[in-house]
Amino acid sequence: MTTRQSIPNGDLLRMENIFKSFSGVPVLRAVRLVVASGEVHSLMGENGAGKSTLMKILSGLYRPDDGSIYIHGTPAHFRSPRDALHQGICMIHQELNPVRAMTVAENIFLGREPCHRFMNVVNVGKQRELTRKLFGEMGMSIHPNTKMGDLSVAEMQMVEIIKAISNRSKIIIMDEPTSAITNREAGKLFEIIRNLKSQGIAIIYISHKMDEVFCISDRITILRDGQYIGSHPARQLDQDTLVKLMVGREIKELFPKVNPDKKDVALEVKDFTRRGKFQNISFQVRKGEVLGFAGLVGAGRSEIMETLFGMWRADAGTVEIDGREVQLQSPSDAIRQGMALVTENRQLTGLNLKASIKFNVTLPGLRKFCRFGWILQLQKEAGAVDVLCAKLRLPPRNRNQLVNELSGGTQQKVVLAKWLLNDPRIIILDEPTRGIDIGAKAEVYRIIGELAQHGNAIILVSSEMPELLALCDRIIVLYHGQISGEFDRNVFDQERIIKAAMGNADTATENHNN
Repeated sequence: MTTRQSIPNGDLLRMENIFKSFSGVPVLRAVRLVVASGEVHSLMGENGAGKSTLMKILSGLYRPDDGSIYIHGTPAHFRSPRDALHQGICMIHQELNPVRAMTVAENIFLGREPCHRFMNVVNVGKQRELTRKLFGEMGMSIHPNTKMGDLSVAEMQMVEIIKAISNRSKIIIMDEPTSAITNREAGKLFEIIRNLKSQGIAIIYISHKMDEVFCISDRITILRDGQYIGSHPARQLDQDTLVKLMVGREIKELFPKVNPDKKDVALEVKDFTRRGKFQNISFQVRKGEVLGFAGLVGAGRSEIMETLFGMWRADAGTVEIDGREVQLQSPSDAIRQGMALVTENRQLTGLNLKASIKFNVTLPGLRKFCRFGWILQLQKEAGAVDVLCAKLRLPPRNRNQLVNELSGGTQQKVVLAKWLLNDPRIIILDEPTRGIDIGAKAEVYRIIGELAQHGNAIILVSSEMPELLALCDRIIVLYHGQISGEFDRNVFDQERIIKAAMGNADTATENHNN
């Protein structure tokens, strides 16, 4: 039930009694959001709580079934994103989609290019100068002529922020802005957010990273199952209270303690090399073991895993599975050998975005649902999908929903379900909890523990150090495509691991496996 509260006077944004359904399924029920000028307002909730839908209504992508939106107390009606932009509302999506072949300046002013006074021709010089001025005001130094395709993800996000500012935005919505950037880049982003706040711009911030939510937020609004739960000053909440409000229960143990027996070597990689990406990589992972890979962005972690899975050809090295050398020339080769890869970029390499949840989940193991090798048993397929949907908290009623309609975190859970259904023996997880809420993270961690308990060999690539330290039996650290350190669980040392990731030559390998 929606809790009614008095609305403070002078608020920049008020959304009241917002309802929205898709195909008759309620997604938002009497939701409210109140945001003040110059406020960083975090919107929290599990995947499926309605955060993205509410923000798509605010940014003009969806129209509400019922409810009211007020900007400075005046009713606002958005029929398109352009209407929202005219009201000063801009959304920076989690999955950035710039025009990579165009320059930074061209992307910022796309569709509203400054033209010469007496001709309908783009004034390129003025466009570049305006871009320089905008970057200067925000303390950034990206050149206006740089191609977007040459920028890092963090730099692309900065360009999106500049684009929002150039639109004279009053409200900037940031959806998981730090999901693919380093801690240092996140620090720079927070400086920019504080700068925007000082100018009276309101930031609506969506993130599953609790530490940054409490670092940057003035106020936090919580949604659960499409309903408004409450809104509180950030200083009045702690992490445990916030989690309980989000999920409706206490998460007593985020990282379950599982210590399965480490059995025979499942996978051994020797002198693995791909020129320009990584070189001389050698490691083993045993059945029942969780082997972590740490390193800074660009260290080569994902490149190694993708090459191991057959997405790229190695220039040198051998791979052995259960003591037998195998040739992994393609992902299909790897799948036949009992391997699975949850890729870092779910939208580019993990999913068919235009297909349903059911299609994506059963695609790698479709043969197990076929009779006589070609007759698809639809009821058996649907039943298997429903079991996994329940396990990963993907509602069965949505099995036929298109994946591109899902939130980023829910898409990630579809990727996990896809591979779990195929019963792999060796599972590579590349940033498996990126964009997933804390309740779903706890479930993923439990599943990793169960898989290890059952004798699966797990390789976990993660940028979250607490995740690696809690889940892994060993951690291999990479620096510039080479192994710079290896640590056994009984000698885990976060400081030494970070130093190894930064190429500290004094960081010795610490491995005491028997």
